[in-house]
Amino acid sequence: MIHIVFNTADIAALEQAIELDESLSGKIIEIKDDYAVGPLSDIYETEGYQARRDWWKDVLAHSPYEDQLDIVDDKLTVHHLINALTHDENEMIWIWMGQNAHDVSGYYWLMSQFKEYQSRIHILYLNNLPFLNEKGQLFYPTHLSQIQPKEFLKAKKLARPITLSEFELDPDEWKKLCQENEGVRFLEGGKKLVSMHIGCYDKEILSLLTKNAQKLPSALSNIMAKLKVKLGDAFIVARLKALEEAGKIVFVGAWTKGWKDMVVQMPGGSSIVNETEA
Repeated sequence: MIHIVFNTADIAALEQAIELDESLSGKIIEIKDDYAVGPLSDIYETEGYQARRDWWKDVLAHSPYEDQLDIVDDKLTVHHLINALTHDENEMIWIWMGQNAHDVSGYYWLMSQFKEYQSRIHILYLNNLPFLNEKGQLFYPTHLSQIQPKEFLKAKKLARPITLSEFELDPDEWKKLCQENEGVRFLEGGKKLVSMHIGCYDKEILSLLTKNAQKLPSALSNIMAKLKVKLGDAFIVARLKALEEAGKIVFVGAWTKGWKDMVVQMPGGSSIVNETEA
């Protein structure tokens, strides 16, 4: 059995669940790219794949993740998965998916390449399902990492093969999103993704900045804690740079030194950072 997840934090959560139930034993593989953002046109072709890598290169510039671009090779991951299925007819893949655009986009990108193995590709979609938190209260998780390990044992009962109908319809839905080639995919509900302009979250991001100057890491922490939709920090910084280009905010500092000492402020404001922000 091979488990597929779409977030690094999900790996640890699933590993803990496997310790509680050996029937879940298997290799855990992460699809690393975030297909909920960025260009998708001709994504399975060389030119489209390179265009996406170039976009990510710009987004990750001067970030703590700048050196990680070369280790993200989901195409190679799929190649290894297909080899595993081809050489072992008993091998199965379980795709774990939370109710968020990141996971659902990853699911569409991935499953579209496995139609000939239909009966051996299972999905576990935790769509609008209640689980117990650490205090024993019901809640509706959007990400696998929010679920307690023992609760995964309930989740495993949801595993089912992706149907032939889904293998017909879901790739068409993904193809449509790729052709629209907008900058963001938004999850409306179920597996319904909607293409949106890359600046669709800019207004909310801007509203979460304080009037006073802030160190970028502090501003990022506040934005990520309060955003209604979870976005990656590198993507948020890319949008903050776009807001600066539009004259909505000002950055003070040298990007070549990384994020740590960058200061973000409103136009005309003081660049002096409060001691609590330093």
